Amino acid sequence: MSRQINETIVKAYNGEETDYVPGWFMRQAGRSQPEYRALKEKYSLFEITHQPELCAYVTRLPVENYGVDAAILYKDIMSPLPAIGVDVEIKSGIGPVIHNPIRNFQDVEKLGTINPKADVPYVLDTIRLLTEEQLNVPLIGFSGAPFTLASYMIEGGPSKNYSKTKALMYSEPETWFTLMDKLSDMVITYVEAQIEAGAKAIQIFDSWVGSLNAADYRLFIKPVMTEIFSELRKHGVPLILFGVGARHLLLEWNDLPVDVIGLDWRTSISEARKLGVTKVLQGNLDPTILLTNWETIEKRTKAILDEGMADGRYVFNLGHGVTPDIKPETLKRLTNLIHDYSQK
Repeated sequence: MSRQINETIVKAYNGEETDYVPGWFMRQAGRSQPEYRALKEKYSLFEITHQPELCAYVTRLPVENYGVDAAILYKDIMSPLPAIGVDVEIKSGIGPVIHNPIRNFQDVEKLGTINPKADVPYVLDTIRLLTEEQLNVPLIGFSGAPFTLASYMIEGGPSKNYSKTKALMYSEPETWFTLMDKLSDMVITYVEAQIEAGAKAIQIFDSWVGSLNAADYRLFIKPVMTEIFSELRKHGVPLILFGVGARHLLLEWNDLPVDVIGLDWRTSISEARKLGVTKVLQGNLDPTILLTNWETIEKRTKAILDEGMADGRYVFNLGHGVTPDIKPETLKRLTNLIHDYSQK
């Protein structure tokens, strides 16, 4: 007996009318789930992602536990970087640490290319396992964007002000654009392999690009993002772009060949529309609201849904990722609220 796939979220991403507002939560896989925490006592993030059965289990867990309308592949934006020669380690409590940071043009020249079937077969096997056998909702694949990936590669890890990254960008444009080209090629190849394996939508995380002003974004970033999305558009799956603190870049993003713009909690749905954003919107409840009482959660969620439904081209999400201290039962109750309140 064939599985029935609920395609509501893909329809919403394509701007079609749906019976209710679909939703999912960034970082829904793992983080706050007790089943995941038990696994993390035995395995690191990279160890989980290298085992397709285990990775598929973590990916589908929030779909089964919360009833969300999409799964997002469990992995990290760092996952493809070792294939091109980046020595990266995910350190608990810190995040990605790069042991061979980019310092000059020669470092960029040393970077290789990715062959997904040879370099990350476990990612593709996980996608196939999920989409061919296990999921009843679409799977969202993803990648980091060149600026956000470069920020880790240049800083050597997480940063508050991206000073080394921006200094290299401003002072060595040839080095910068060569790095952007190499990362663009990697992102395109990596994402195309995810789509071929069965991903039904793609989200590109440019989490930290909000640290640039609009003029610098147009000069240093927009050409490479245009190239990435133009190539990926050929595959006919919805393309989503998300970043943090990027209100001043929304109109630049609106120019890109993307289908969906993800908003963080700083900019409301109605504000984005007033600014002139015409794409389908995704967002954007502040995750910290989910640490409060249910009355507050319900009130804030309904207000966001009202704004999204007023326009109609909208998918619910958080304004950033699920934090480890959010209770799973809260996320399940939130999913039910989204579906029930928006039912037509």
